[in-house]
Amino acid sequence: MSDLENDTRLSKTEREAIQGVIDRALDASKADDRNGIAAAIVSGDQILEIGENEVNALTDPTKHAEMVVLAAVTQRLDRKQLSECTLISSLQPCEMCLSAMRFAGITRVIYCAQQENVAEKYFVFPKLKITDFAKAGAAFTHIGGVKEAAVIHLYADGDE
Repeated sequence: MSDLENDTRLSKTEREAIQGVIDRALDASKADDRNGIAAAIVSGDQILEIGENEVNALTDPTKHAEMVVLAAVTQRLDRKQLSECTLISSLQPCEMCLSAMRFAGITRVIYCAQQENVAEKYFVFPKLKITDFAKAGAAFTHIGGVKEAAVIHLYADGDE
């Protein structure tokens, strides 16, 4: 059994989504026109969406993987509230993505690579930590470092 299968903090569906996000990020990192950052949204026992960063493909700095899946799910469900959902990402969500997550009512985020272990370029305000976000507004749960070793090489030097 892998460490992921033994992680009691996560549901079976969250574990499946994490593996899907890792696979998508690793696959995308091999293509010149894609970025190796992926995210998913889970609700109960369903993976609602897995997507990837589209910043380069669409020449749009707001098309982070988390923003892509948030938009896809809210549009498909025709509602902006996703309070029953969990956001999952291969990289700790940046300030913009954490804000969008909270605007959507999501109170649980799980991510692989942690801010302190990646290149500073992934965060506009590098001194602002996820714990600062958690204390600044309505509380939310954040679980970081899940399967970090599988993707950390993508973000260590900031080339992704």
